[in-house]
Amino acid sequence: MTSSQKLTRVTQIGAVNAYLVAEDDGLTLVDTGMRGMDRRVLAAAERLGAPIVRVVLTHAHGDHVGGLDALVRRLPEVEVAVSEREAPLLAGDRTLRAGEPQARLRGSYPGTRARAGRLLVPGDRVGSLEVVAAPGHTPGQIALLDARDRTLLCGDAFSTLGGVATTARPNPRFPLPGLATWHRPTALETARALRALRPARLAPGHGRVVDDPLAAMDA
Repeated sequence: MTSSQKLTRVTQIGAVNAYLVAEDDGLTLVDTGMRGMDRRVLAAAERLGAPIVRVVLTHAHGDHVGGLDALVRRLPEVEVAVSEREAPLLAGDRTLRAGEPQARLRGSYPGTRARAGRLLVPGDRVGSLEVVAAPGHTPGQIALLDARDRTLLCGDAFSTLGGVATTARPNPRFPLPGLATWHRPTALETARALRALRPARLAPGHGRVVDDPLAAMDA
């Protein structure tokens, strides 16, 4: 199976991404987009001819979890996974923890009715995907590195809409992810740590998938 066959990007309003990752037992959905994205995701899964068996959320912003409740209603047996730190945010609890930067949480945290059945920590595996800590944009954001081809699903640690950029500051050509970042110094540290993983492909929450992204990530 080639890299393009393992990963299917599903887009909403030309700017918001969810991804279907092919595994031996079916599909892992990474993020769910905004409300209404469930129809696009299910249609893409039907075209691929495989069931969605699990949903992994990179973080709890509304443009990444907005389609979750509708999907769970239509797929009641699906497993939902999110990082241990992000789970309270998914449930609507915006309390910062002791030891975290006490910066204002930015962006939309609408919460969901659906609750995660699996809480993830860095180093966990979800099928072929390794969980990587990626805080900064939100306190508990994670990235996912596909061990088969080193595709990095980076959530909003990077955006490629308007050019490859970290979300440690707003990109003038597409500022929204940067404006929604919780703690920019931590987001920059995360961007450097993800670059050190030497991904072969970068799959962001916003923008196209970029092959051979290292030079662009450095810039």
